[in-house]
Amino acid sequence: MPKKARADHEVRTSWDPLAAWYDGWVGEDGSEHHQKLAIPAVMELLELDRSDRVLDVGAGQGVLAPYVAEIGAGYVGVDAGSKLIAMARRRHAKLGDFIVGDARQLDSLAGLAAGSFSAVVFLLSLQDMDPLEPVLRGAAWALKPGGRLVALLTHPCYRIPRQSGWGWDEGRKLQYRRIDRYLTPLPVPLKPYPGQPGVSRSFHRPLSDYVNGLGAQGLAVTRMLEIPTYKRVKGERSKAINRANAEIPLFLGVRAEGR
Repeated sequence: MPKKARADHEVRTSWDPLAAWYDGWVGEDGSEHHQKLAIPAVMELLELDRSDRVLDVGAGQGVLAPYVAEIGAGYVGVDAGSKLIAMARRRHAKLGDFIVGDARQLDSLAGLAAGSFSAVVFLLSLQDMDPLEPVLRGAAWALKPGGRLVALLTHPCYRIPRQSGWGWDEGRKLQYRRIDRYLTPLPVPLKPYPGQPGVSRSFHRPLSDYVNGLGAQGLAVTRMLEIPTYKRVKGERSKAINRANAEIPLFLGVRAEGR
């Protein structure tokens, strides 16, 4: 058995320099994207009841904690960002436990034990973790037999940072989704946020890396949600734009279950 690390194990992360800005965008209750899209999808896939205990990996400020607590389930949040976890503790300490720690080393963190969670969730966090294999291995380690893993991430087929985007076909009066690269895994520094001191990183992988990575840990995909944006526009080209927005999913929700 690996030696347990202390509960607050400092980890280098590209998100800590952006913590104050990110908190301003997300806030206590989650951003508009969280409230209208991400959290409803995750809760639908989790199917929680009061008997469940949830491990939220990449928990950030703990925006999922109130939704889990409302069901009456147990909650533990883990994040590499000490500043984000401090925000989570300040707001949601009564709703669960929050641990600073590396998602790639879950089995070394004090406060976690093998097979002690019925659900592990990644809420818009898995695409920011690398390498993937130790993260999924740790999640499988934390799950009870028959437990489920739920991940909501930016869609790896259609939303590849700096390698995808919308285009306009003037001849067909059609908005389309352009994909420049897909099969090659890519670490991608995201565009700088105005006035912010750091740049966050995302890690593109093809969908097969996620499905096969889960399978290697004994987790079989049992359900998927492909989720388009909720946004609609008015004005010039609105018919074509809204049709494309409704047809091309930008988020992917996955539920995988152990044996």
